[in-house]
Amino acid sequence: MVSEESTGIAKAMESSSKVAVEAVANVRTVSALGKEDFFVEEYARQLRPALHIAKRATHMRGIVFGLSRGIYDLVYSASLYYGGHLIVYQNVNYGVILKTAETLLTGSSSAAVAFAYAPDFQKGLSAAGRIIQLLNRQSKITNPETPTIEDFSGSGSASLRSVLFKYPTRPSVNVLENFDLEIESHKTIALVGPSGCGKSTIIQLLERYYDPQEGIVAQNNIPLPMIRLSDARQTIGFVQQEPILFDRTIAENIAYGDNTRQPSMEEIVEVAMQANIHEFIASLPMGYETNVGSKGTQLSGGQKQRIAIARALIRQPKILFLDEATSALDTESEKVVQDALDAAKAGRTCVMIAHRLSTVRDADVICV
Repeated sequence: MVSEESTGIAKAMESSSKVAVEAVANVRTVSALGKEDFFVEEYARQLRPALHIAKRATHMRGIVFGLSRGIYDLVYSASLYYGGHLIVYQNVNYGVILKTAETLLTGSSSAAVAFAYAPDFQKGLSAAGRIIQLLNRQSKITNPETPTIEDFSGSGSASLRSVLFKYPTRPSVNVLENFDLEIESHKTIALVGPSGCGKSTIIQLLERYYDPQEGIVAQNNIPLPMIRLSDARQTIGFVQQEPILFDRTIAENIAYGDNTRQPSMEEIVEVAMQANIHEFIASLPMGYETNVGSKGTQLSGGQKQRIAIARALIRQPKILFLDEATSALDTESEKVVQDALDAAKAGRTCVMIAHRLSTVRDADVICV
């Protein structure tokens, strides 16, 4: 019973915490929509199940504490009564009675304390169980025991053949069904179509964030499950619609793009120039040592996007993925970023997702 209550409280607290985190993380949107009262009420609503469970748990703790104190007092009273009886009628030595009573009282006191803390102990077990369960989760995306090729570097070609894919959270919906796509080296492939048709899913399969239920996803005609994850992903540069920057310096954010080594400052400057962001960085008081803030809050959208492009280029990828990399930018920023992307695409395979004709018109292949 205690275990069920502890688990119930933990789940209710988890749900309410999600509401609070979501509201705080998007505080400006919440304010703009006038939804402050809604989120306060929603937070309170999520807490109500925990309140009811906590009340029951509190009553149970009171009962347990009362019983534990009752046991202690009962043992104490019984020891005094029976000890007196033995001294008066059995002529038992007073010292023996005192030692025995002290032993009984110490034992009963320890038992009472342990009994009183039983609910808290069970709460700890429940919380630890959830953490251990999380730590023991095994990813389905694993490295092969024996890679087909050691130190795979790729040539920029990739393919999807007869692919059937469903997201684990939506097992009844076929996102891709009997899908085929050949991506040739040094070609630009544009993926176009309505939202939800599977464009971003193709990139996620090529990055091997997921494995398809059926079919083969390959690089260089080698199925991705036969290539080490680190090797396969090292050949890919990925620029998202909303790039995520870390609360570090500009130089560190760019250098994070290559996990195989520590890029030199000269290399960082070189890719920054390719990404059309060097002049802006050089104009800052601290240059490349400027901290970008949490998620790059100190920079504009176009500046973040160009730093993300530099980060993708630092690993010298054979394939470049662009997931609507300019769709969230204004016209002026889009032109600057598009120039950087055009330079980045030179000499490598590029797979881009876009809706604008101006973005895909120069593609070698358009996949609808």
